[in-house]
Amino acid sequence: MNKKVEDIKVEKITDEQLADLQKHVNRINQTQFQLGQLESQKYGLIGVIPQLQKELKEFQDKLEEEYGKVSINIQDGTIQEIPEDEQANT
Repeated sequence: MNKKVEDIKVEKITDEQLADLQKHVNRINQTQFQLGQLESQKYGLIGVIPQLQKELKEFQDKLEEEYGKVSINIQDGTIQEIPEDEQANT
């Protein structure tokens, strides 16, 4: 009743089908790996934003000490006085 090992027939897909199957699985794995890397970079960058905002605020405070409450055009550096009624709202 027990079959001998050599009596058991194992079916296999063709080598071409196997290669194609492996290609598809590898592409999915590679894409998931890349996505993980991007998420890691994203997480790192998200952590940097508050520090950059803090540095900007500190720099703005220095500019305010030197020039007072003014509006500065970040394109050309020109300064405009802020009307007093608008300063009360900020």
